[in-house]
Amino acid sequence: MVKKIVIIGPESTGKSTLCKELAGHYQTAWVEEYAREYLLKNGNIYTFENLLDIAKGQVEREQLAVGNGLLANKSMIFIDTDMYVMKVWCEYVFEKCHHWILNRIAERKYDLYLLCNVDLPWVKDELREYPDLKSRQKLYHHYKDMLINQQVPWVDISGNYEERLEKAIRAVDTL
Repeated sequence: MVKKIVIIGPESTGKSTLCKELAGHYQTAWVEEYAREYLLKNGNIYTFENLLDIAKGQVEREQLAVGNGLLANKSMIFIDTDMYVMKVWCEYVFEKCHHWILNRIAERKYDLYLLCNVDLPWVKDELREYPDLKSRQKLYHHYKDMLINQQVPWVDISGNYEERLEKAIRAVDTL
């Protein structure tokens, strides 16, 4: 059975970089974050309903990656964000969450979470919204609280990019 490792955390914490590096290290596939593609195509002004569209796109992207033969003879896949990210995003911006997202959290199973900490410098791009450290720390603690209160093992990933990769590899090797 393919092990599914999810990388989550606030924006600009190296999630995509870490996914790509881990997939390269283990010579396997990774699932890119759908939100980036969606927002670049549709604009960075979004509604509560848009977040449901993004969540559905993320789940579809993950299902396609797992089911399309990319993982033949592979033991794991890395996933850049999941429904926990969508839950935090909905609640942080709109103070509510779609039931569809909550139901996906309840039914989807993963083997390990890597939570990216906010100790990397924030990097501006056309989609990022929270450059201030206080907001980033608040978001990080929302993720951490969710992970503490669920059953899947998780590891805090901090340090520079090289240290993050080393910590992540150690965590994945324990699976």
